[in-house]
Amino acid sequence: MNLEWVFGLRSAAWPAILVDENGAILESSEAGRNELPGLLAAVPDLEGMGWVQGAPMGATEFLNRLRQGDFTPKRVRFSTRTESSVEFTAHINPCSADGLPLFIIQFLRLDQSLVSEETSRLQKQKLECAMQLARTVSLDFNNALTSILGHASMLLEKAAPNDPNRYSLIEIERSAAKAAEIAHDLASFSRQEKEERGRVQGNLNELVRRLVDTMKSPTRPDISWSMTLEPQLYSVRNDEAKLQQALSKIVDNSLQAISGQGSITVRTQNVDIEEEMREGTAKLPPGSYVSLEFIDTGSGIASEILPRIFEPFFTTKSNPPHRGLGLAWVYGIVTNHGGSVSVQSEPGAGTCVRIFLPAQKKFIREGALSQDELTGHETILLIDDEDLVLNMGQMVLSTYGYRVLTANSGEKALETFGKGSDEIQLVITDMVMPQMGGRELVDRLRMLSSDVRILCSSGYVRSNGEDDACFLKKPFTSRQLLRKVKQMLA
Repeated sequence: MNLEWVFGLRSAAWPAILVDENGAILESSEAGRNELPGLLAAVPDLEGMGWVQGAPMGATEFLNRLRQGDFTPKRVRFSTRTESSVEFTAHINPCSADGLPLFIIQFLRLDQSLVSEETSRLQKQKLECAMQLARTVSLDFNNALTSILGHASMLLEKAAPNDPNRYSLIEIERSAAKAAEIAHDLASFSRQEKEERGRVQGNLNELVRRLVDTMKSPTRPDISWSMTLEPQLYSVRNDEAKLQQALSKIVDNSLQAISGQGSITVRTQNVDIEEEMREGTAKLPPGSYVSLEFIDTGSGIASEILPRIFEPFFTTKSNPPHRGLGLAWVYGIVTNHGGSVSVQSEPGAGTCVRIFLPAQKKFIREGALSQDELTGHETILLIDDEDLVLNMGQMVLSTYGYRVLTANSGEKALETFGKGSDEIQLVITDMVMPQMGGRELVDRLRMLSSDVRILCSSGYVRSNGEDDACFLKKPFTSRQLLRKVKQMLA
């Protein structure tokens, strides 16, 4: 998790911290560490910052209000290095990184907080400018990544299993997907609000198959892979991009733990629990779950280290220096899905990581459609203000047999639709465009034809209550586009 762009107050002349929703302090300013002794703890958290008993507000109440969305300035009192009781005003800004809710908190002494109204207004304007810049960058970044990911995945679909370029294409696809997460975090920052990313009900077997295909490397021929997948897997409501990142981190750790020959085994299975169950570090209430299991024959984890693996900044890697956020990141993603993680390991005997995710006892067919099943002949109107996206979408769809009309603005889209509404079976539109935005365009299209099928796409916004079946998140692969088109036309 890259926090450098989220927390820009390391050199602030006042105490400032970045905390997660559990109160763990992920970053702090140098002035804060010098003034508040609690910030120098091995694993600092809000509780250990030296709150004065009987003060206006304690640590527990402060954290509860953050979770409830109360971001108004708050009076707090701490003991500092030189004084037994100092009153501060806590100024709070919500943000996020890698989909996890975070809070930037600045502690100003009472006399520092009495700034003029003009100064406050200027600070607000600066913040709004920063938000607008982050929004613009995230939009442009996402559009460029949509083109990169679409073209790379299209070539990957056409490449034979033994194609020497296949590994490079997989790496391009992985890099673009990682960059897309950075763009999403920028978008979340610019919104200044918590966002529950769109989650869809799905079969995780397909995600696991693709993960293994992606993580296999010709540079490690000494590692053997095996998969045992439950053929009738329960469905899980999940954020596929975030879950894929978490699973990739687990597999990456397995690869690093294996020196020389070894093996990695991946399993999925349904788990039904009637009574509360504990397994390793996981605690599960009764219910239905999908289990994702990763077993390696690597070096294993020492017993004294195992209890600390999910701590932020804890790492056994020193060369090159690591920030130690990998497994804390995995833990955050899984728990945000309502799940739990179990890790069992012994030195020299490998490691088993098992993820449990809440599931429904219904089965969804895997989306692995054949090339023939992805083809079509219908007419599609594709709308986006970015030519890179239009060209990629037109190339992918026309390659698979569709007739594609394009428009780079809402006004041109209405003109094109008005001329051939009887022929157009599907409209695909970006939601963020200049002059006429996607929401206005959708409303006007429905006035022209109440039964027109419309697929909305964006990397920044999501229509309120938008049906998952009618939304495609940028950036997307060629197969994701083709599958979504098939679903809309079915």
